[in-house]
Amino acid sequence: MLLVVASSPKDFFPIALMFIVALAVVVALLIVTHWLGPKRKTKIKDDTFECGIEVQGNARVPFSIKYFLVAILFVLFDVEVIFMYPWAVNFKSLGLLGFVEMLTFVALLLVGFYYIIKKGALKWE
Repeated sequence: MLLVVASSPKDFFPIALMFIVALAVVVALLIVTHWLGPKRKTKIKDDTFECGIEVQGNARVPFSIKYFLVAILFVLFDVEVIFMYPWAVNFKSLGLLGFVEMLTFVALLLVGFYYIIKKGALKWE
């Protein structure tokens, strides 16, 4: 026999109290270590450290915008393709209307892809 017991908000008080105490301990430790810790700033301490390799040049070297554009377009089209999986699984149950809707979706996808090609977004120079 399965016995179902209803819970009330007071049953969750120990859990809430645990989270509050944990948060208070974290905040207190951060404040105390910041207050008591040493505050020695030197050139060596503030220098970047990359596994013992000497720093060469600026770390803020700009990337080509084409890199980011291709990455965003990949994610965009990849996510759109993910929407095709549920359609493929339910292909028979969706019938003709589902097929027409997917053709419309693919047509819009191809229009967007054609626009990207015409704009030259994927050309590396």
